[in-house]
Amino acid sequence: MESIWLKDVSFQKRSPLHRDLKSDVVIIGAGITGLLTAYLLKEKGIRAVILEADRICGGQTKGTTAKITSQHHLIYGRLIRSYGEEMARHYAALNEWAIREYERIIAEKEISCDFVKCPANLYSCMEAEPLQKEAEAAKKVGIHAEFKTECELPFSVKGILEFRDQARFHPLKFLSEIAKEAEIYEETPVLKVEHHSPGNNFVITRNGIVSAGKVIFACHFPFVNVPGYYFARMYQERSYVIALENAMELRGCYLGIDRDGYSFRQEGEFLLLGGGSHRTGDNRQGGKYQMLRDEAGKLWPKCREAAYWSAQDCMTLDGIPYIGPFDKKADDWYAATGFGKWGMTSAMAGAGILTAALEGKEMKEADIFSPRRKISRMAVKEFAVNGGVTAGNLAKQLLSVKRTVTGEAEGRPFEVSVKCPHLGCKLSWNHDECTWECPCHGSRFHSGGELADGPAQKGIGV
Repeated sequence: MESIWLKDVSFQKRSPLHRDLKSDVVIIGAGITGLLTAYLLKEKGIRAVILEADRICGGQTKGTTAKITSQHHLIYGRLIRSYGEEMARHYAALNEWAIREYERIIAEKEISCDFVKCPANLYSCMEAEPLQKEAEAAKKVGIHAEFKTECELPFSVKGILEFRDQARFHPLKFLSEIAKEAEIYEETPVLKVEHHSPGNNFVITRNGIVSAGKVIFACHFPFVNVPGYYFARMYQERSYVIALENAMELRGCYLGIDRDGYSFRQEGEFLLLGGGSHRTGDNRQGGKYQMLRDEAGKLWPKCREAAYWSAQDCMTLDGIPYIGPFDKKADDWYAATGFGKWGMTSAMAGAGILTAALEGKEMKEADIFSPRRKISRMAVKEFAVNGGVTAGNLAKQLLSVKRTVTGEAEGRPFEVSVKCPHLGCKLSWNHDECTWECPCHGSRFHSGGELADGPAQKGIGV
């Protein structure tokens, strides 16, 4: 089922690319990151062409819960421990700037997108201490944070951590206006990107080549394996949302820090209840939507479900996005990926970082986001764990006798390969969504084998 964001918004259809072009910048991906980057670049007089494999906002952007916040779980204490207070302050400052930048653009363009300033809150039903420690860490890096013991949620909590002056909005109402000013080519998948010399890059599609001085990968998960090696530095997670009518009305946004904690957020007459996160490819038993429905029934027995949907997020080893130069071997390429579950502020922060970089300006706050940063000890451990998962699933594929699967799903027969075309891992079945998923790097395929999400670039039908 589609998210509520798609119910009352449509984007002007753009034609595919059918000729060669030249541009200052090519942006791969017309989701929120690509659109915001193109918008800020245009403000600076830099021409950007966006190439989109599907439709505008047809990927992960349409599945967001659209919280505009600098409160990214218990991140500030972890950042201070791993990278020091100054770097943590840079992270906070850029995300706070992102909130204000949304407000600026919405006001200047008079965009009607249900933008509401509201507090963002972390809560725990188990213990208060982690929230108290995070409150102190947030204050150290310049965020107005307050620990509380009472809130508007319909159950008791041990503690609440509130960040004031955060926001929520309707992302597609906002982006449908932003997209009007962008040069976008839909249904134009990129086949290859070539770096020939400084300022001389070719982005190759089926029906045209775009030459540009700079290339930005804003396509969720970079599909180029080498250079960059992003496949070894990230994995993907899925999470689930249901929209409820006749539940309750919340002023703030909430996220539980306990295991199996829930997300709550108001959108007009709907209350959005989210949860059930898991590594992509690790939902063989299903039941994630039912878990949310059961919780909703306990909290609000008379509520009604209006919609349900899911989203996928790229998770980096240290929890910080990769935004900046793609790799030292491709100086003209830039990446914006690994936003975790915080795509709204990360996308705007990414657009700001990339725009400054393409203007030739230094931004000290960008260092913490650099894809070339030296990762922390904690991230090194995560690298080992992630590598173990990948190695294990590669071994399963190599040892597997069954290389294809036949059956029926969603009322139609299928025959598919269970080998991921990206790097060869064995796929698993997600019962909640009737999709084949790669537990190594997160590629997804519809039941009939059609590609749903990258980094793979082709389907698995046989």
